[in-house]
Amino acid sequence: MTVTGFFSSFEPSDPQPLLPGIDTGPAHSPTARENAGFTGLHALRFTGGGVLFEVDVAVTEHSELSYVVFPEGDLLVTVDVEFEDGSRAGLTTDPKSLYPDQWNLVRRRLGYFAGKTVRRILLHAQSPGWLDDVRLAERPIEDKDPVDWVRTTRGTNSSSDFSRGNTFPATAVPHGFNFWTPITNSRVTDWIYEYHRHNTAENLPALEAFGLSHQPSPWMGDRHTFHVMPGIGPVESARHKRLLTFRHENETDRPHHYGVRFENGITTDIAPADHAAIFRFTFPEDRSWLLFDNVKNRGGLRLKTHKGVLTGHTWVRSRLSTGARRMFIYAEFDKPAKHGGKLRRPFWRTVTGYLEFEAREVTMRIATSLISLDQAKRNLELEIPDGTTFEEVRDNARAAWQDILGRIEIEGATEDQLTTFYSNLYRLYLYPNSGHEDTPDGVRHASPVIRRCRPSTRKQTGAQVVDGEMFVNNGFWDTYRTTWPAYALLTPSRCARMADGFLQQYREGGWVSRWSSPGYANLMTGTSSDVAFADAYLKGANGFDLRTAYEAALKNATVTPTGAGVGRKGLAESIFLGYTPASVGEGLSWALEGCINDFGIANMATALGDRDNEAYFRRRAMQYVNHFDQRVGFFQGRNRDGSWHHTPEQFDPAAWGGDYTETNAWNTAFSVPHDGHGLVALHGDLESKLDKFFATPETGRNPGAYGGIIHEMTEARDVRLGQYGHSNQPSHHIPYIYNYAGAPSKTQRIVREVLTRCYLGSEIGQGYPGDEDNGEMSAWYVFSALGFYPLAMGSPYYAVGSPLFPKVTIHLENGEDLVIRASGHQHPYVQNLHVNGTPQTMPFLAHAALASGGTIDFTLGPQPSRWGSGRPRPRMPAPLHDLTGTVHSAQGTNVEALIDDTTRTEATFRSTTATIDYTVDGPNRPVVLYTLTSGARGGDPKSWMLEGSDDGTEWTVLDERSDQTFPWRRQTRPFLLSRPATFGRYRLRVTGSSASWITLAQWELLAQ
Repeated sequence: MTVTGFFSSFEPSDPQPLLPGIDTGPAHSPTARENAGFTGLHALRFTGGGVLFEVDVAVTEHSELSYVVFPEGDLLVTVDVEFEDGSRAGLTTDPKSLYPDQWNLVRRRLGYFAGKTVRRILLHAQSPGWLDDVRLAERPIEDKDPVDWVRTTRGTNSSSDFSRGNTFPATAVPHGFNFWTPITNSRVTDWIYEYHRHNTAENLPALEAFGLSHQPSPWMGDRHTFHVMPGIGPVESARHKRLLTFRHENETDRPHHYGVRFENGITTDIAPADHAAIFRFTFPEDRSWLLFDNVKNRGGLRLKTHKGVLTGHTWVRSRLSTGARRMFIYAEFDKPAKHGGKLRRPFWRTVTGYLEFEAREVTMRIATSLISLDQAKRNLELEIPDGTTFEEVRDNARAAWQDILGRIEIEGATEDQLTTFYSNLYRLYLYPNSGHEDTPDGVRHASPVIRRCRPSTRKQTGAQVVDGEMFVNNGFWDTYRTTWPAYALLTPSRCARMADGFLQQYREGGWVSRWSSPGYANLMTGTSSDVAFADAYLKGANGFDLRTAYEAALKNATVTPTGAGVGRKGLAESIFLGYTPASVGEGLSWALEGCINDFGIANMATALGDRDNEAYFRRRAMQYVNHFDQRVGFFQGRNRDGSWHHTPEQFDPAAWGGDYTETNAWNTAFSVPHDGHGLVALHGDLESKLDKFFATPETGRNPGAYGGIIHEMTEARDVRLGQYGHSNQPSHHIPYIYNYAGAPSKTQRIVREVLTRCYLGSEIGQGYPGDEDNGEMSAWYVFSALGFYPLAMGSPYYAVGSPLFPKVTIHLENGEDLVIRASGHQHPYVQNLHVNGTPQTMPFLAHAALASGGTIDFTLGPQPSRWGSGRPRPRMPAPLHDLTGTVHSAQGTNVEALIDDTTRTEATFRSTTATIDYTVDGPNRPVVLYTLTSGARGGDPKSWMLEGSDDGTEWTVLDERSDQTFPWRRQTRPFLLSRPATFGRYRLRVTGSSASWITLAQWELLAQ
């Protein structure tokens, strides 16, 4: 009899295959439970192809074939169907869409064959692997709102060995104060939810808790956690174990609602507000209980049983959770508990509180505060007052997400594309997070960056409470590339508000975090808020304090940092050497990131009319050339004496680490996205260099300075695009570099390939080829799917790629609509492009053309065209270099420290005036700028005169300054000459000081 469905997961009770090989599943995987099927305890071990099943299934317009496959060798494996007439569907699978040694979900729609009957399910394979969950069934495609396409479990099928996102299912409002999440391992602060790996012996997923979280990344770790878990039966049974099993089909994973039905009948539903959430628990019997505890017992808990009130605090913090103090918790239940108390749990060495109820449904409203317990109670009253229903909280959170996600309407996308796009948009707007609260005295926050030794109590923070908003949880080295420009385009007022919330860190602590978690975490390279905020301003997101942003960027770029967690590493020397010495860990990456940020600062200086800094940073942004070793054709590190870190014989561009942050010389060869002309000049034939890059395989077995394999290497290998590691942020711009090389069709081909195969697996918790860091990898997809990308960050332009959808409408914040249409969208290659009806001949778009609304019309085709292929003219970067020479003081003061290329030494004059002479060694070159660097203890020059002479007798005034200040210690300030000057001798005459002495750390003459 013909039926409409078929399913087998190769368990004893399922239909059995005609091919032999049912076994206990793969023995090794970085992302799956070992010796088990994807679901259940069995899977089919195949070594070749053949008929899998004889079936009799009618095909309808909604029929779909799906399966999960685990390739071990060659990836040429697919499942097809044969119909009653002997014909086949001819289904194929792109082998590059499958990951080796991992389960991969494959779905194939069969509606084209409606009316036929499937008689056989066939397997085609050329090498061994595993198969599970073969399904042939009707699955109608629903018409849903953007928010309902989101899967918060995307990216969670990961581990520390291999990342498919390394996310967790965060239920929150956009940029919310708290995350709420299910937890599979309540004893850790890193991988708190492993989608499929942390299963029971029966291979059923299981939860240990529902938790409060503030985790920006598993590598950063969590902070301010708090756990609750429901149960039935004697509460003492939870003393040693409280796992509750469930099935993923019984999970609801939406931004505004997480829900799960456990196998024992208990259900839990969570809906978020900003500082609060509501939990609804239902039980299959009257005797029920809730457990409360924390990671490693770090916190306090008080239960008021008969009032139905819980209060407490948490001081959980990972090693990188710098600046985190206590968080206070206040919760109310909709009914009083019958009993309550504490259980000592020796297995976890924690003290667990519990409340017992005689009820089949219990609702908990819970809120938090970083300020005080009273403020936590206030936050609950403000956001989820007594009497608020679960549905009201859920619907309010849904509306908040729909407001953002619904601003982009997509037509003609597949089901998987809609899930991928809107889930990525959710991740983009999940971070950064608010760190402020509505207090009786206005909006305030507990500062994570002001150092204060006052202890916290069980009711009040010891941190300093400051007026204003603050935002936290952002790794700028990752996010500057895509998330900040996405905020600037899609929600500029929100972008400006968040930027100002990070600038609050500068106002309070003197710096903007490199990695805010929530304070000054010491990791990653670059002070990338500099270029992120410059970019936002230049793109019209200018509702923040621009002067403060500029000031903070100047401090990052010109001041020797006071601690390891702030500022630019190596700056004490690199600012004068023109390169970052190899003695600085990952110094080459620090140097190149510095050039990108200096480019943004130069453009901000232009907008503000600051000629001195504009000229200085414009030339400093070209210093990347000082790290380019023409002998090997790559960027590499340099020793302090100027010699190269590696000889040509030693140099291996495929080796990881050392000079490079989380990558190698190949992926750093194009890390100059702000200067395409310079890249063309350095590489000569830039297109050929890129071709070789994409053709040279990444083996994942060349750890270089790391000394061992790190997960980024394996992930980069499995991207299978040569050396290109889309699995990590340093490589994300590289496909678009082809636009600089005059070969935009190659950009279009690679971008389309990445879009269509590197973001697969949403349904089984995959979705990414590597770490999804604070929305950055998601924002890459969003931009690239729209057809353009912010290549030259810090400038109001985008590089053109290959739009994925036939039509997208973006409802801009200014009330205008930007409509992007792509005829022939199934093809990757741009044939022509019109902006508001006007032909566009270059593969770049101005931000103003997008932000003002209108239409962008692409015509795409199956073959590359000559559109946009004009090649930029090479322009060798020409940074300024200091003049070499000798220095002496007319007062007899030893001033050698002024030219030793470090801020660690200084010269002091015991008067308010001083004269310093500089005699040039070697040929005279035109001096364009000079810099002065303040000392460590004040006594800054206030007024001075720079003079030049050829004979030491006749002097010409080159520049004169008065009423000058140096806001910071060990700050380097540039001064532009009205015209370049060429002399053999120079003289600095200081005529006034800020104190009764004068101290300088450096005097530098910068020449062409």
